Amino acid sequence: VLHLLNNGATAVRAPMLRTVRGLVSAAASKKVAVVFSGCGVFDGTEVTEGTAALVHLSRAGAQVQVFAPDKEQMHALDHTKGAELPEKRNVLVESARIARGNVQPLQALKASDYDALIFPGGFGAAKNLSSWAVDGTDCKVDEDVARTIKEFHSAQKPIGACCIAPVLLAKVLQGKDIMVTVGSQGGEQWPYGGTIGQIESLGAKHETTTIDGVCVDSANKLATSPAFMYEGGFAEVHDSVGKMVDATLGMA
Repeated sequence: VLHLLNNGATAVRAPMLRTVRGLVSAAASKKVAVVFSGCGVFDGTEVTEGTAALVHLSRAGAQVQVFAPDKEQMHALDHTKGAELPEKRNVLVESARIARGNVQPLQALKASDYDALIFPGGFGAAKNLSSWAVDGTDCKVDEDVARTIKEFHSAQKPIGACCIAPVLLAKVLQGKDIMVTVGSQGGEQWPYGGTIGQIESLGAKHETTTIDGVCVDSANKLATSPAFMYEGGFAEVHDSVGKMVDATLGMA
């Protein structure tokens, strides 16, 4: 496009320029709420996924605000050993590490103020945003997480989620005939494949994808991707999150 604008015929240059400016303006006008669950793969937001979501949103020109529950997290883990630490940590305070301090209490999030909602993964989604890690399909979802998902869905505003976070959608939106993905199952590269059966037991459809895939449920305006449900490299996961972000923005 830039080549054509710089070197193309004058007749096509002006309308193409207006089109490009319109696309940039449209992307920049999107306000997106991103919900974190702490800081660190084993007890909070998976850092690669959290930062990837912010990078891809920033690159698209979206206006982003990070939110997190202002409450004590389930536990804190030593990420070098997987051992539980004695101290107590707050989900909002820990999330601020990734958000560079700019994080607001999830209680303040209203769907009417934003165009889209995104949940990165990490065990925090299954420990702090819900009790999925302990209770599975019988889990309880944080009150504000459930409220927020229902508000965006009712307002027909898109919701994106990656890694383990799609289970929140399957649990909260039971009976809505939704479709999500957490990737695939079978083999060492898909260690969490059992999650697929759990999602289906909640009444949601599951679309099998590779790490390069994204599931788009246009009827419910949901976009999901595997991210670190797959044992892959950082670049693969970064791109997986990006595909979810792009699909979410595409429905906003």
